[in-house]
Amino acid sequence: MELEALRKDMVAAMKAKDKPRKEAISSLVSAVKKAAIDAGCRDDIPSSMVDQVILKELKTVKEQIDTCPESRQDLKEEYQFRYDVINEYAPKQMNAEEVKAYITEKFPEQLATKNKGMIMKAVMADMKGKADGKLINQVVAELCK
Repeated sequence: MELEALRKDMVAAMKAKDKPRKEAISSLVSAVKKAAIDAGCRDDIPSSMVDQVILKELKTVKEQIDTCPESRQDLKEEYQFRYDVINEYAPKQMNAEEVKAYITEKFPEQLATKNKGMIMKAVMADMKGKADGKLINQVVAELCK
């Protein structure tokens, strides 16, 4: 995902007077800019960094949904809307079967050791942003049995 595409969608939402969507996209743009400044690449922001920020924001909003009290249905709906908007921009994640196939194909020598820590270290470095860390951990645990 490119930052410019996010900006165009934000402008389109402003023109359509869709305030909730504009705010969700605006928060993404701000988070990407902040991450770029922190990394020291303010002008030339790589799409991989944009994708990482989108995934991080998606995870944050998911946690907000999960921790929101049942009595605050209005907040829960707002968080869910933000989650849905951010999810549109998130890169496609691998499912459990794809993760298992990828790990068995790329890391046969690490799997042979049955050392979960060593496997996770190698796999997480390679699969960052391609699949959820919890899912990878579950698949590795299953393969180590």
